[in-house]
Amino acid sequence: MQIKVNGEMRELAEGSSMLDLIRSLGLEERVMASALNMEIVKQDAWGNAVLKEGDTIELLDFVGGG
Repeated sequence: MQIKVNGEMRELAEGSSMLDLIRSLGLEERVMASALNMEIVKQDAWGNAVLKEGDTIELLDFVGGG
């Protein structure tokens, strides 16, 4: 299936969860916040958030600075 992740189209297996996506991108340790179709998905719900064709996902990590 095709989904959009941070503005880029990606191919992902049907039935994949938000957690599957994050792991496939190698970002499990870096992602601090995620949104599925503009709705926040808390980290403890990533495994239950099943993605569908055409979904839009935003993955954010926080960078400190000053």
